[in-house]
Order: sequence, then structure tokens, then C-alpha cells
Amino acid sequence: MKAKKKNCNQGNFLYPDLLKQLNPHHSLLQLAKQIPWQHFDDEFTVYYSEKGRPAKPIRLMVGL
Repeated sequence: MKAKKKNCNQGNFLYPDLLKQLNPHHSLLQLAKQIPWQHFDDEFTVYYSEKGRPAKPIRLMVGL
């Protein structure tokens, strides 16, 4: 089963957004911005079933 997308629209006033805490000039963050994540989502979605236990997100699996 494909992982469900989390609603990230609502922030938490106690914890700032993670991207605001990271250095925007860090090489790994720059690399993550250049990877076409939507392409991987589109290509790997066909391998996920609608039944069963929810899977890990595709972005995590590609990143590993």
C-alpha cells in the first residue's frame, strides 16, 4: 500500500519548520532540491498496492 501524504500546511508554533533550521547552503540540501522527486513518485507508484500495510514513502526508499 502506498504511503499516505501528510498534511504539512499547518505549522507548530513551538517547533520551527525543519527547513528553516537547516543551512540552505549545505551541499546535501542543495542536492535534495535538484533531484526530480516527482519523477520517482510517478515511476514507483505502479509497484505499490492499494491493499495491505502502508509502505514507507517513496522518497525515503529512493534516498536510502
